[in-house]
Amino acid sequence: MAASVRGEVAEAPAVLAGQRIDRWLWHARLVRTRSAAAALTEAGYVRVNGTRVAAPGRQVRAGDVITIALDRRVRVLKVRGFAARRGAAAAAQGLYQELS
Repeated sequence: MAASVRGEVAEAPAVLAGQRIDRWLWHARLVRTRSAAAALTEAGYVRVNGTRVAAPGRQVRAGDVITIALDRRVRVLKVRGFAARRGAAAAAQGLYQELS
């Protein structure tokens, strides 16, 4: 915990319980841009727990299984965590477990 200017202890940031599917795909580095993630979702190439997702604002939670069709290949991923920011590729691989 970090100390503030007055010497008070600041609260730790809240752990993310869920995240929008377009943001998660972008943070996990499965797509290059967030708008590309939103377009994939709107086009019907993304499923969460077997159900097609039509809106990029759909929340995903840890443990959800995501099926995504990318470049003539279908990937099945299990959500393991979330990131507040888009980071390095090594950190992004920790956000999911490859099931396919």
